[in-house]
Amino acid sequence: MLHNKLQESLIAGAVLGGLAMAPAHATEDPTWDFGGYIKLDAFVSDYSDGQVASSGNIGRQFYIPSLTPVGGAADDAATDVHARQSRFFFNVKQQLDNGETIAGRIELDFMTVPTGDERVTNSYAPRLRQAYFTYGKWLLGQSWSNFQELSILPDSVDFIGATDGMVFMRQPQVRYTEGNLSFALENPETTVTPFGGGARITSSDGVVPDLTVKYKGKSGDFSYALAGIVRQLAYDTDGDGDDETAGAYGVSLSGKWQLGSDDIRASFTAGSGLGRYLGLNTYNGAVIQADGTLEALDSMGLTFAYRHAWSENARSSVVYSRGWADQDTNLVGTSVTESTQRIGVNYLYSPAKNLTFGGEISRATRELESGLDGDMTRLQFMAMYSF
Repeated sequence: MLHNKLQESLIAGAVLGGLAMAPAHATEDPTWDFGGYIKLDAFVSDYSDGQVASSGNIGRQFYIPSLTPVGGAADDAATDVHARQSRFFFNVKQQLDNGETIAGRIELDFMTVPTGDERVTNSYAPRLRQAYFTYGKWLLGQSWSNFQELSILPDSVDFIGATDGMVFMRQPQVRYTEGNLSFALENPETTVTPFGGGARITSSDGVVPDLTVKYKGKSGDFSYALAGIVRQLAYDTDGDGDDETAGAYGVSLSGKWQLGSDDIRASFTAGSGLGRYLGLNTYNGAVIQADGTLEALDSMGLTFAYRHAWSENARSSVVYSRGWADQDTNLVGTSVTESTQRIGVNYLYSPAKNLTFGGEISRATRELESGLDGDMTRLQFMAMYSF
């Protein structure tokens, strides 16, 4: 009997001890969510100068400011129809055994990838847009740059809309957010113009991450964001194993003013060495000087969009965007882009909340440092079902 009681006491003690050592929270099963949209784009593009690029060219998928042809006899108009912008995202959320919540997102579409063609099956490989997780006040993975403000993206039929003067960037980063203030260390990459001009050099020599900071605020119907960036441009210009470097910086101010059911969205960005952050890398971050050192290139951009609601189901936007650079032609030559701009007007109709049809007409202009310019007029239609 004594032996049995001793045995029971030992078992009870072991159980209680195990419970005392167990975590306070058990890990919950993750919850899943997925969605996206299917979008058909159809557009006709007419160029005032130069030859139309092949159907696999990225400029035939959506508007790229640096790809508007300049110089040469004008080509006939070209028609493109594709569903490559169709998108899929997958979200996961879970409470961990320490009581904290973790969430993740993976997002894919079929834009920009070089595989596939229009000959038979129009098959295109998916590409990674975003892949990140959030834990507490931290974001880790690939997401929108902290230097960009998403709230001012215009309501557009085109993939981006205000491309020329807008900060537009997704990349790997580590971000910390405290209230309205956020800081991030982001992937470094330098784009360089050779001395005297020539094909872009994409450097893989960066060591110091790009540092971005952003503050978001709101006053009544006006919301705004002020963002800054500091970065180091790096490239081994002479192949001796020793990188040449240059400091770079920039600021971006953006805002959205709600006017009842209408709104105005605008931004202004300026800096030295912004490079790939502005206008889809229309301008490089640096140029190689005669002595082999790097000099950061100055660039600026502005965007403006006015959105008007005709009814609960219909709306239109007028979108204007412009980007330009201050470059020494003795260093960069005269064949590089000096400025680009685009103005567009659209009409969007949604018979249901997750179904939209739209049309847009736009005119884009690109001018070189030599003074040569070219225009593109594009009429675009879209149909999109979100799920």
